Amino acid sequence: MLKEDQDTNSIPSVENFANHNGAANSLGTRAGQAKINTLFQQFKSHFFNELIDDQAMPGETCQKIEHWLSQHTLDELKLLNQAAKDHFLYEGITFTVYGESEGIERTIPYDLIPRVIEKKQWNKVSLGCAQRVRALNLFLHDIYHQQDILKANIVPELQVLTHEAYQPHMYAHDLKGKIYSQISGIDIIRDRHGEFYVLEDNLRTPSGVSYMLESRKISQKLMPELFQQNNILGIEQYPHLLKEILAENAYVDNPFIVVLTPGRYNSAYYEHSFLAREMDVPLVTSRDLFVENDNVYVKTIRGRQRVDVIYRRVDDAYLDPLCFKPDSTLGVPGLMSAYLQHNVVIANAPGTGVADDKSIYPYVDKMIHFYLGEQAILKNVPTYQCREIEDLNYVLSHLPELVVKEAQGSGGYGMLIGPQASSLQIEEFSDKIIAAPHLYIAQPTLDLSVCPTLTDFGVAERHIDLRPFVLSSPYRTEIVPGGLTRVAMQAGSLVVNSSQGGGVKDTWVVDNLHS
Repeated sequence: MLKEDQDTNSIPSVENFANHNGAANSLGTRAGQAKINTLFQQFKSHFFNELIDDQAMPGETCQKIEHWLSQHTLDELKLLNQAAKDHFLYEGITFTVYGESEGIERTIPYDLIPRVIEKKQWNKVSLGCAQRVRALNLFLHDIYHQQDILKANIVPELQVLTHEAYQPHMYAHDLKGKIYSQISGIDIIRDRHGEFYVLEDNLRTPSGVSYMLESRKISQKLMPELFQQNNILGIEQYPHLLKEILAENAYVDNPFIVVLTPGRYNSAYYEHSFLAREMDVPLVTSRDLFVENDNVYVKTIRGRQRVDVIYRRVDDAYLDPLCFKPDSTLGVPGLMSAYLQHNVVIANAPGTGVADDKSIYPYVDKMIHFYLGEQAILKNVPTYQCREIEDLNYVLSHLPELVVKEAQGSGGYGMLIGPQASSLQIEEFSDKIIAAPHLYIAQPTLDLSVCPTLTDFGVAERHIDLRPFVLSSPYRTEIVPGGLTRVAMQAGSLVVNSSQGGGVKDTWVVDNLHS
């Protein structure tokens, strides 16, 4: 978030970098500078390298990227990455790490070497994510209505109805098209064999799409000739699709849409303002909205304007002080009453958090079969639920081999990565699990796939994941061909979250048939 007193003229834009230093393909190798000598064929780790090990990927794609890198010195590539960082800072693309004593905003690290997915592989990811979100929306409708899946003992009733994200206010409340999660983020990983797995579902207020879009802009500007050499499918239509999807979920034609943000001090405020700007809709806080006669209005310079759709980036507990936390200043008094009267749409719906809890995640394959009569296209990572005594005993006796997560955790916090933990850390975490086993799940340590990444010492392998964004309305499901690729910038790290030092890459979905 750009400070008002910042000297913006002193920060070079990506365009200025190109103008003053030449386009990327004209930088050339200069004497006295170390040339990139860590070429792709020298990678010998046992991890699945997405660029060189994927049999679906044509060899020329890898060769084009490798050739482009070999034409530049390490210093030149670092300058390009620095230009991206300056662009992020200039545009205010920052995030805040809560609890940091410095209280500073950070730019997310960007790596210019793209993550490439062949279109046929992408089609599997896209179909699997769409299938998964359809089932999760039906699950949410069911648990707030007939509760058939609970009666069938497929998902434990107590686990759902006592869940902290379960909202009794939503019981028997019908939504248009049974769509609870209009915007979903599905985190995908690949194992050492290149198989795709779903790591977790994000259905509350999934973030990161602004990084996906900005990474694409920077990628096109920093390496235009390489971008043009490959037939890369576009993602720039996402804001337009998002606005259309939100409108299709409304109860009226030509709805008035707003983006509700907690305010400029929220860690994802840039994304809130970015999406509002790209959709050409107002960005509002609770101070801008009010409820009268069960209708929601926004204050404007021309008077009040009725609001039909709220794309909220505020958590459930803070939405309405009359319904949830009474001391919340981030919500709008009476909002839930207007919502329950079908006078406004809240996206995503209150109560969606039940479906993206890590302790509910193990049942999604069964949901897909129960509601859709289909087998899951994308597999789940095997998961142990510490609330189950048999799983608990196994987890406690195998902590050095497992990754343990808080069921309600996010941002890479509250985790134990067993193979990288000390004996003391394992002992302390064991005590935490024993004290509250229902709060934890555990998974085997997967060999996350890697991608060539620029480091201070050359090109090296770093672990990555992928978050495609799924847009849902009563009439269609849309997924732009790409997603947020997060990369663990530290050698050996499996944690890709920006709050833990992770960075981002552009995600290229390449159509080889039309290359």
